[in-house]
Amino acid sequence: MDNLILLNTVILGSIAFVSALILYLVSKKFKVETDETTVKIVDVLPQANCGGCGRAGCADFATACAKADADLFANLYCPVGGQKVMQQIAAIKGFEVAEKSPTTAVLLCQGTCQNAPSKVVYEAVSSCRIANRISSGQSGCPDGCLRLGDCIKACKFGALSVNEETGLPQIDSSKCVSCGACAKVCPRGLFEIRPLSQNGSIVYVACRNKQKGATARKNCKAACIGCMKCSKINDLIKVENNISYIPADIDASRFGEELAKNCPTGAIVYKENVVE
Repeated sequence: MDNLILLNTVILGSIAFVSALILYLVSKKFKVETDETTVKIVDVLPQANCGGCGRAGCADFATACAKADADLFANLYCPVGGQKVMQQIAAIKGFEVAEKSPTTAVLLCQGTCQNAPSKVVYEAVSSCRIANRISSGQSGCPDGCLRLGDCIKACKFGALSVNEETGLPQIDSSKCVSCGACAKVCPRGLFEIRPLSQNGSIVYVACRNKQKGATARKNCKAACIGCMKCSKINDLIKVENNISYIPADIDASRFGEELAKNCPTGAIVYKENVVE
């Protein structure tokens, strides 16, 4: 009996020793070397791991920053940490960082319950992605908001909520970090990250309906009808596929109010002091 216990002890001990040795050798072979610069950069990042920077997470972003030269570094940006964090990272690298205009997400749709009343009842799974595959939406607009809230679930920062009056998601720009999660999850591409002008204003076409004017208006009173009045105010504005688009670099503080006033359907949205 004693010999059997001793034998089992030796066998288990040997297995444990061999396993430990294998783990040690594997860890040495696949060890990831992390340099001091990367560690310092990781320490100043917000650890949101939202992917808004275009990287897999904060650790991946820190590695990219650590390896980047001055030119590549200029194209790297942490939307959650913003300018303050990028300045800290630049100090670690010994670089200077250019001032970046604040940005916010905007919803390119005004298909509210008032502008685009429900024409059908949707009773399937409450998911924009699924609804987009099987339905044109409750309002009948093939490009409008489906009002099922996938974007709200995707936002990690509480910047999105349902407006009970309009039925649409509303954006709190003071909380929005421009991570782009809403833009990625929306199956109809109704979110865009846009920079603010110097006075904190913004202007954009809040419509993506590509139907011809009369048909678009049947679905939504605030639809863009491709009338081209906005393009006459600024020739950088183009109307393609029956829809107008205002480039993000157009100065909202200069053209925004005029563009909004001259839009016959109210499809152009102009806001001042977006972030107080």
